[in-house]
Amino acid sequence: MEQDCKKRLSQIIQGFTECKDAFTAIGDETRQLILFVLLESDLSGIRVGEIARKTHLTRPSVSHHIKILKEAGIVAVRKEGTKNYYYISSDETRWKQIAGLINLIYESVKNNSHDISR
Repeated sequence: MEQDCKKRLSQIIQGFTECKDAFTAIGDETRQLILFVLLESDLSGIRVGEIARKTHLTRPSVSHHIKILKEAGIVAVRKEGTKNYYYISSDETRWKQIAGLINLIYESVKNNSHDISR
């Protein structure tokens, strides 16, 4: 049992390391606001100016936050000529990593609470 706990803890530590950029990116309230706007837009994407208008942020501020979200694998861009359209990335790898880490933590907590109640 103790070996399982050590293995699980090691996996959690590795998961946090792998997902660090994503958690940092989505942990910021301004970036969360941008994500809400992206979630409300159609799947083809939305331009920085439209995001700025809907969030009441400046265009440079939106661009800065979009860059962070993009680097974390949360947001992707579709280019159409000289125009950029941003949307929430459907790259399942990033989302599966985050979901896997959360599930692993949940299983660890659940198992530890059973151990305590015995």
